[in-house]
Amino acid sequence: MFTEHFKHVTNWVFDLDHTLYPPESQLFNQIENKMTNYIIENIGLDSLSASKLRRRYWQVYGTTLAGLLKEHRIDPEPFLLQVHQIDFSILKPDPELGAVINALPGRKIVYTNGTIPYARNVLAALQIESVFDAVYGIESAKYCPKPEKRAFDAVFNKDNINTVNGAMFEDDARNLVVPKKLGMRTILVTPDCEIQSAYVDFVTSDLTSFLRQIV
Repeated sequence: MFTEHFKHVTNWVFDLDHTLYPPESQLFNQIENKMTNYIIENIGLDSLSASKLRRRYWQVYGTTLAGLLKEHRIDPEPFLLQVHQIDFSILKPDPELGAVINALPGRKIVYTNGTIPYARNVLAALQIESVFDAVYGIESAKYCPKPEKRAFDAVFNKDNINTVNGAMFEDDARNLVVPKKLGMRTILVTPDCEIQSAYVDFVTSDLTSFLRQIV
């Protein structure tokens, strides 16, 4: 049975963007535009070049911030504050998702490459903040992002997570490599259910329906 794969899980780790809400909401598009504008204003590139640099840093370093820290030594706090000043009202409350996460046995946390205040704003807009025991962000790992192993180590150690009894939900397959190696069940949340990876145990385009099969 499907539930047999999760009967040992007592630590549930959820990414935030495009995992707990769908990409069609376009919330993250606002952040991408803010990051592009930051690069234009602070690095001195034109709009097209700034957008290309933002994407390249995300691909190479895991986040745009990580690239800016590595190659331009920016101050991360003003950057993060600026790019997370967005409109959260476009997110719709999702009580069904909240209820099914709440029904999972054990500890539930959010771990995002965004900041903790940003994550809490998203969870508040979705009206599901109360179902999580803790929220961790990029600052929890001293601005080291997923998919870096030391980022996972920092957060998992802070939360005392036993990864052998853990499950990780992510929209980016890169961020499931380390959790899989640590013994966690790995679930990719994506509209493209054809994606295959040795580090992905399950793929779903509907997180709520997937979790219903467990609880």
